Amino acid sequence: MDRSPHGPAAAPRAAGPSVMAPVRAVLRLRRRVVLRRRRLLPPDAGAPGQPRFFTFDGPGAPSSRTPRRPRRRSRVVLYPPAARRPRPCPEPRSRARRCLLLLAAIVGFQVLNAIENLDDNAQRYDLDGLEAALRRAVHGQPAAVGRLVALLRDYLATHVHGRPLLLALLGPSGVGKSLAGRLLAAHFGPALALQYHARHHCPRPGAARACRRDLARRVAAVVARAERAGATPLLVLDDAELLPRALLDELHGLLQPRRARPFHGAICVLLSGAGGAEITRFVLHNASRPDGARRAPEELLAGLRARLAREHPLWQAAAIVPFLLLDRRDVVSCFRDEMAGEGFFPEQARAERLAAQLRYYHVAGREFAVTGCKQVVATVNLL
Repeated sequence: MDRSPHGPAAAPRAAGPSVMAPVRAVLRLRRRVVLRRRRLLPPDAGAPGQPRFFTFDGPGAPSSRTPRRPRRRSRVVLYPPAARRPRPCPEPRSRARRCLLLLAAIVGFQVLNAIENLDDNAQRYDLDGLEAALRRAVHGQPAAVGRLVALLRDYLATHVHGRPLLLALLGPSGVGKSLAGRLLAAHFGPALALQYHARHHCPRPGAARACRRDLARRVAAVVARAERAGATPLLVLDDAELLPRALLDELHGLLQPRRARPFHGAICVLLSGAGGAEITRFVLHNASRPDGARRAPEELLAGLRARLAREHPLWQAAAIVPFLLLDRRDVVSCFRDEMAGEGFFPEQARAERLAAQLRYYHVAGREFAVTGCKQVVATVNLL
């Protein structure tokens, strides 16, 4: 038998740590729990009447700690049942779209520039001054003057034209057609205007072929001068109803597209007494209306165009401007202007006495001069 003094006493010492270690661990845990609870209690928790530990029973003092906000639950993201769909890719930028936008900007700029140039081109010819001169000198024709200036304004507003402008100033004798033609020629100037009188430049009917060559030469000369000046030429043909058919054919040829480009920008004004009978009947029929005959309705223009188209196809392309009959008040104004031009004092009573010597149509209490202001110049020259 082993009789070592350390043998029997070593056995109980070895069993000590195995029993005390769990006890010490429990004590340490209890101490930590007690300390943690003490930290959570308010400062006055030890006062009489207050519970030592926090419970949910009964009212208690409010805690000084700010309550925590509940966390906001995030929304549930749902995915397709089969598989995730890829994000849509942005469409590639097309170069054609940029080019289209650039082209639209260029076209808009050109249109704006053209609109501004229209006003500049119309102001070049001083149409406002022309209208004022016509209204001051041509008496009793406000509608005709307004229509004439409106046609010129629309035509001269553009630089490039496809065909010449053909105007037909129609009316009976003495209503101001020739005066309007002279004012137009004077306004455009002698370098850009050609005045052709059928009775003066082509008096013999048998010389129609020679007159046609002469007219073509004159027209080419004025068109060439206007082309060098960069302006619009004006052709005024008086007594157009007396022009031979060969000359009407030459004028009709000016309107065709086969002619050279400089001819396309010309303005041709025909002064004619054709249709004077129709205009006279229209004025006398509407004499009961104060302004009815002054408005020149469309039925009058349509009747004049149909009547002239039977004579020559040239009249079909013409813009008709009818000159109506003059009443006695307009004739008195013509006498006063002529007297002032000849050096006489334009006395109203004297002008009325001279106007009373002419013949008139008496309709519905109104008086319309048979010959208009045709005999004014001859009457004043006898003073």
